[in-house]
Amino acid sequence: MPAENNLSLWIVEPIGKHHNRADFSCGHETLDHYLKQQATQDARRRVAAPFILTRESDHKIIGGYYTLSASGIYLEDLPDEIVKKLPPYPMVPVTLLGRLAVDQRYRGQGIGEFLLMDALQRAFMQSSQIAAMAVVVDAIDDKAIDFYRHFGFIDFPDKPGKLFLPMKTIGSLFTST
Repeated sequence: MPAENNLSLWIVEPIGKHHNRADFSCGHETLDHYLKQQATQDARRRVAAPFILTRESDHKIIGGYYTLSASGIYLEDLPDEIVKKLPPYPMVPVTLLGRLAVDQRYRGQGIGEFLLMDALQRAFMQSSQIAAMAVVVDAIDDKAIDFYRHFGFIDFPDKPGKLFLPMKTIGSLFTST
């Protein structure tokens, strides 16, 4: 793999004014528009926490991004086998992985997986301080659905495109037993 494609040259950091958002293009207008027009406002208002994958040597370059926020889901929306293991509350807390996008220039280099693993680890680390029983995604298209399923995400019954990964499963990725 050429040096410019080496994932060790990238870092993930909270969004900042120094990031060159204008050049970002993932091929989905809604995701591009969000990063360019809305992400810093959401961070400032604390309604989403956008994280940027940037070059360690040049923090202006953006290879991709994702957002995390606290959310909740109705217990009745989960599969029965999951509901049986939870207390009978009407809603349970989750972490929403609201957006995940990779710039078209950097596709095929493992950046999507890298961003997803960073988001899952960040969500898991926070779940002991701010409870969350799962990470939830609303996949933008069929390709995204396949991407999340590849990493073990489970479909919500009766909610096409909405998937979740239990925090217990995420924990097994980042802790040794």
